[in-house]
Amino acid sequence: MDATTSGTETIQYCNIPEQPIIGSLVTSPRPAFLRQVTCSFFRHPANFAPDYNLSIAELAAHDMCQKRAIFRPMTPEQKEDLKQRCGGSWKLVLRYLLAGEACCRREKSQAIAGPGHSIAVTSTGTVYSFGSNSSGQLGHGLTPEGNSADEYQPRLIRSLQGIRIIQATAGAGRTMLISDTGKVFAFGKDSFGEAEYGVQGSRIVNTPQLVESLKDIFVVQAAIGNFFTAVLSREGRVYTFSWGSDGKLGHQTDPNDVQPRPLLGALENIPVVQIAAGYCYLLALACQPGGMSVYSVGCGLGGKLGHGSRTDEKYPRLIEQFQTLNIQPMVVAAGAWHAAVVGKDGRVCTWGWGRYGCLGHGNEDCESAPKVVEGLTEVKAIHVATGDYTTFVVSDNGDVYSFGCGESSSLGHYDGTDGEGNRHANVLKPELVTSLKQVKERVVQISLTNSIFWNAHTFALTESGKLYAFGAGDKGQLGAKLGENQIERGSPELVEIDLSS
Repeated sequence: MDATTSGTETIQYCNIPEQPIIGSLVTSPRPAFLRQVTCSFFRHPANFAPDYNLSIAELAAHDMCQKRAIFRPMTPEQKEDLKQRCGGSWKLVLRYLLAGEACCRREKSQAIAGPGHSIAVTSTGTVYSFGSNSSGQLGHGLTPEGNSADEYQPRLIRSLQGIRIIQATAGAGRTMLISDTGKVFAFGKDSFGEAEYGVQGSRIVNTPQLVESLKDIFVVQAAIGNFFTAVLSREGRVYTFSWGSDGKLGHQTDPNDVQPRPLLGALENIPVVQIAAGYCYLLALACQPGGMSVYSVGCGLGGKLGHGSRTDEKYPRLIEQFQTLNIQPMVVAAGAWHAAVVGKDGRVCTWGWGRYGCLGHGNEDCESAPKVVEGLTEVKAIHVATGDYTTFVVSDNGDVYSFGCGESSSLGHYDGTDGEGNRHANVLKPELVTSLKQVKERVVQISLTNSIFWNAHTFALTESGKLYAFGAGDKGQLGAKLGENQIERGSPELVEIDLSS
């Protein structure tokens, strides 16, 4: 298991002998349910009443599961249900839990470069927001004059005091936050997606409000597309809101429907560890006994669903190309029109619309199935981020590579002009972002704007919790007020916020 993205140590439990626990443990005369069991794998007391039918390997895996924040509060029945859903083994449950933590930075500091606004979550779960507040998407409420004001510096969302946030996502004019108790808070436009023709969400919510329709689902991740929103439950089930007309996401509902609908089809009985939303499609990283796999659903234009065609899919469909390439997917990213995956071996695959070279294959061709980025063969990737025709890749040593639309300062290669008043050309193959080398610290996460309607900006988060920003900044989304007549910044600069606290 590759858990490098989150800094989680790789767990090597595969070689633990599958011997019965009976006879392997020293017990005392106390009643069985009070006996203290010392696990030979961890060499400290286990924190649960043992099941004497478990092997040492299963006992060790179960003990590790007990230490995971989303697993610990589950009831015994819920834990057993999750075990069966994962394949009937505690080792498989542990793999599922660790995979979700690794690819989503769950319970770790994170920064989200939304469309015109930004969200930053510290390692302790406090949340800051800054940038455009045109729809209340910063969550600070109204000014004394009754207006919503843009913020040019990170500002704490005070109404969330006492609530620990573990994951955040941002869309056009709206923000969603997930707490460590599985609750979902939303603010900004009061909708879960835009209408295909016209605009939804005329009502504005200026402070974080609990999403009542999700109160009975323990949510661990949310993803916002243009026409829909998706959430992922603790048990690995995917639910979607909106865009159900014509069965586009496997259900027939009104676009304004605020009830979560389970994603039907192939993923109903397969646990999902990560979801990623593009403009009009959804990717799901699934964890099965045989390994990790990727499913896609939604609009197939440009080949972005990865099935070798450009047809739509109303239900999740397995992307089979990864088996052909012998790649075990570990992280998925869904850009507006193209997608990417990082494999366990560090290889990167991209597919979909290839405009501006955003697939990194040296041309602007579309790819309707995942294709290995040959320009990264000497790089072991651990993280990938995609936006509107732009892609970033983070290597295991913290180097950052990008490719795609050269018109945008958010790519990291733009430093003004080429001396003749022209912007840089498109980057068709991966190039090292040399401006981030000057940071002299390992980058662990990249986030960039994933919207076709806003100029993009980019965040680079370092191992120590420092945040660097570049790209569009006219609304304050870089965490600073730019100079007069300046609307963007081409090189990374430190944001005045410490995400390690």
